[in-house]
Amino acid sequence: MCGRYILTVSGEVLARLFGLDEVPELVPRYNIAPTQRVPVVRAAGGRRRLDSLRWGLVPHWAAEPSVGHRLVNARAETAATKPSFRSAFRSRRCLVPANGFYEWQATPAGKQPWLIRLSGGRPFAMAGLWERWSGGDGDLETFTILTTSPNEVVAPLHGRMPVILPPEAWERWLDPEYRAPEALQALLGPFPAAEMEAHPVSRLVNDPANDSPACLERARP
Repeated sequence: MCGRYILTVSGEVLARLFGLDEVPELVPRYNIAPTQRVPVVRAAGGRRRLDSLRWGLVPHWAAEPSVGHRLVNARAETAATKPSFRSAFRSRRCLVPANGFYEWQATPAGKQPWLIRLSGGRPFAMAGLWERWSGGDGDLETFTILTTSPNEVVAPLHGRMPVILPPEAWERWLDPEYRAPEALQALLGPFPAAEMEAHPVSRLVNDPANDSPACLERARP
C-alpha cells in the first residue's frame, strides 16, 4: 500500500512541472497521512489545476464519510471493476504530486521506515481517483492512490507500491473523456527500478503528528 508520502517542493516547481496556470502556495509536507487534505492535479475545461482534497476516497453512494478511512488505496488490477472505484476510474482520475513515499520493512528490531523516491529526489505524479460525496454538511471531495506490484527497489520492503505515472501518460490519465479501460490499465504497472532509490529513515515518521525535515533523516545502522 501507500500510507504516507512527502511533498516538499515549491509551488513554482509544481506549476512548471504540471503546466498549471497559477503558482500555488505550498507548505512543505514531510509526513502526509490519510484523512489529511493535500493537493491533487485535476483537469477542468482543458486546463490543469491544483485542488485540495482529503485523502481517503468516499464513494458517492456511501452512507457516511468514515468509509474513506479504509479506501486510501485502490488496487490497479481491480479498480476499474470494484464498486467503490469503478465510476471514478471511468471519468474522475487525478494526479497526486509527491517527491517521495514511505514503506515499512519488518526487522527483528521492529518495523523500519524507508523513504523511497526517484533518483535525486525529483518530483513525480502518483495515479489517483477522486470522488465527490454529498452530505448534511455539504460536498466533500476525496481521493485514493492506485497501487501496483512492486519493482526491485520496493519489493524487499513491501508487497505493493504506488503507481507512478511518467509525464507522457499524464494527459491521457487526466482526460475524463478518455475511457478505454485496456489502454488505461496499461499505464498502471510498476515504475522502472533503475530510476528509483531508497534509504532507511527516522522512526519519527511513525507518528503522523511529526511533520518536519527530521522525518527524512537517514537512520543510523
